[in-house]
Amino acid sequence: MEQDLFNADSVPYAPLAERMRPRSLDEVVGQTDLVATGKPLRVAFESGRPHSMIFWGPPGVGKTTLARMMAQGFDAQFIAISAVLGGVKDIRDAVVKAQIAQGQGRRTILFVDEVHRFNKAQQDAFLPYVESGLFTFIGATTENPSFEVNSALLSRARVYVLKSLTVDELLLLVDKAIQVFISDLQIDLHFTPEAKAELATWADGDARRVINAVEVVAESAHAAGIETVDNDYLEQSLSQNLRRFDKGGDAFYDQISALHKSVRGSDPDAALYWFSRMLDGGADASYLSRRIVRMAWEDIGLADPRAMQIVNDAAATYERLGSPEGELALAQAVIYMSIAAKSNAGYMAYKQARRYAAENGSAPVPVHLRNAPTKLMKELGHGKTYRYAHDEAYGYAAGETYFPDGLNPRFYIPTDRGLEQKISAKLQFLAELDQQAKKAKRSNRS
Repeated sequence: MEQDLFNADSVPYAPLAERMRPRSLDEVVGQTDLVATGKPLRVAFESGRPHSMIFWGPPGVGKTTLARMMAQGFDAQFIAISAVLGGVKDIRDAVVKAQIAQGQGRRTILFVDEVHRFNKAQQDAFLPYVESGLFTFIGATTENPSFEVNSALLSRARVYVLKSLTVDELLLLVDKAIQVFISDLQIDLHFTPEAKAELATWADGDARRVINAVEVVAESAHAAGIETVDNDYLEQSLSQNLRRFDKGGDAFYDQISALHKSVRGSDPDAALYWFSRMLDGGADASYLSRRIVRMAWEDIGLADPRAMQIVNDAAATYERLGSPEGELALAQAVIYMSIAAKSNAGYMAYKQARRYAAENGSAPVPVHLRNAPTKLMKELGHGKTYRYAHDEAYGYAAGETYFPDGLNPRFYIPTDRGLEQKISAKLQFLAELDQQAKKAKRSNRS
């Protein structure tokens, strides 16, 4: 997409949202933390020195608009790539175009929409050209760039967080959209204040959504010969009054976080609410099933191992039945997890063990624990003093050590909830056997 397409007036029958796209920072509705006087993006525009950046925010808040505006403000070639549709070939083509523009003494703004959908190799492909200054890189993402953008690319770009528009800001857009529509068609059409407020609320922070809604409703009203749009007509003309659900942005992660925390907090009603709300908003139930399985292992763990079986069965049921029938199984798994005994002891033990292993290097395996498949290894004493636990009292080799020499950390500390009460008692019993074995060993030496 080249910069000459920035002018929607040159495109016949351009959508209303495109015709209303701001041409200057002063026309931008919302994002005052970035574009107001003295704010970061305003300063960047006024300095005349573009820098690579990543716009992070939900859909319909102006990420593409700001990137295009930057190209226009710096008189730069604007090249847009969609990470959903594009690939390595598009990146190569963009590099060639940027090199041609550079030879003509012109800058290039390379805009990558949904940059999080590019894999690591594709993201790495931008690095040498960003560093050389061949183009200014602007990425747009609905997902947290800390997790979805390579650290190398992230370190070379400044991240700007864009926010959903407020209801008051959306009301401004509703008024402007109505005026543009009736001006273009030279017609008489009015929206009641209540209808405008309903549209602003319905859009749920998405500027593009509210403008598209105005266009749909206005075209329908004009075709039907209706001059005043009220709430009743909105209900008729908008096919579905759905809440926006951003499957890749903060709305997604905030709601999955709320679901997870409700399960952890043992509130089955709240957990069901967030589960249902995500489904209502268009969340992929197969993704939810994977997250539900994760919740069972992280927050219930060994306090109630039945939870893992139930959630796995629910996930398998959903995979077999699909939507909507399979969602009932997932819902009941959510209820069970919410009321089950909770423990993150296993989860915390795993995290600590990973950190400990990384920090303490490659300590050698004790000789008595080593495998001895060859004669030489047996001669070296591998496994010679190993004690076979099944042959010992209680099936436990009391006093035996299994860590490398000098290491004896403790990671797993069971709670006093659910099955872990019994696990804790078992570990305490084994610890007492160890103490008795050590005492007996000292007595034998003396």
